[in-house]
Amino acid sequence: MAPRAPEGASAVLDGLKTYGQAVLHGGDGSVRNIPAGLYEMRVDGGGMLQTYGVGVAGNAQPQARYTESGWSGSPLAGNGQAGRIRWVLEHSYPQLNDLAGLAKAAGAVALTAESAAAGTQVAIWRLADGVRVEAADPSAEKLADYLQRAAGQMPEPPASLGLDPGDVSGPVGTRLGPVTVRTGARSVSVVPDAAAVAMGVRVVDAQGQPLTTAVNGSRIYFEVPAGTPDGTASVTVQGATRVPVGRVFTSGVPAQAQIVAGSSESVTAATARAAWPPPPPPESGATPASDPAPGAGSAAVALGAQSASLATTSPDEERLATSGSSAATPVIASLAVGLVVLGGLVVLLLRKRPLDEEE
Repeated sequence: MAPRAPEGASAVLDGLKTYGQAVLHGGDGSVRNIPAGLYEMRVDGGGMLQTYGVGVAGNAQPQARYTESGWSGSPLAGNGQAGRIRWVLEHSYPQLNDLAGLAKAAGAVALTAESAAAGTQVAIWRLADGVRVEAADPSAEKLADYLQRAAGQMPEPPASLGLDPGDVSGPVGTRLGPVTVRTGARSVSVVPDAAAVAMGVRVVDAQGQPLTTAVNGSRIYFEVPAGTPDGTASVTVQGATRVPVGRVFTSGVPAQAQIVAGSSESVTAATARAAWPPPPPPESGATPASDPAPGAGSAAVALGAQSASLATTSPDEERLATSGSSAATPVIASLAVGLVVLGGLVVLLLRKRPLDEEE
């Protein structure tokens, strides 16, 4: 099958929107100032995302395209701090808009949107990369310290929209599936691909009724008519929902990965595929373990015939075979005698004819 289409949302990075400054200490003793804060992304089809950078290295490029991903397909794969990063996102700006309350919890004098975003980004960098980095603003630095100390573990969030499993298969003349819809959307549209419709493949529910919409937990089946040539079909579900905080967006460049800190209602989509191979040939007796060598087939037949002949031979025939004779010997002897007599008569007739002519 072709590679799976991405699940969830796709977006374009607008750029860094709310930020302050941070100081990054390199392993070689270098020190440099870098921006730290909150990005914005435009979701294909509608919606906005607020994100932080996952890694401190590199600069995310405006207008770069991103797709939603699970942690295993991102720089957070295998990172034991990933759950703590999600905790930071859930307990800081912009999820918490009470900046006075957030400053009090962190022991900071005051926080602005810019310093809150900078402190949150610094805490994420420390957990994700283990780097030595501080926020330039003292209040932002206090927030970063507080978040790093307080962060507990949280599970990975689900996809904004997913299909489980993404691939199914089976024989023609049956319903292939089920594929279960996982989404936070109130409802999603269900659209089979045009090639499937042309082949007569239908997308149905468990009762065989055509599906045009679905909800979280709905089960989708591919109904493939008997006699359909072997092939594949796909179905796409699409709806509007909020992308969960903690979902990662990747662009193909690990250093530019983004993690969701906030979402408006955004358009999301997912695709599942079905495949049906031709039915297996009917079984006809025992199948040899491997193909025989050239000529071995006729030899095997001859050997089998000989074995069958020996298995049906009578005791008298066995004695005749041992003595060099067989049950056909009397018949052959009679034929030989007859041929000798016939030959003698022919000779006599030929000798007599010239004498008759002389007379």
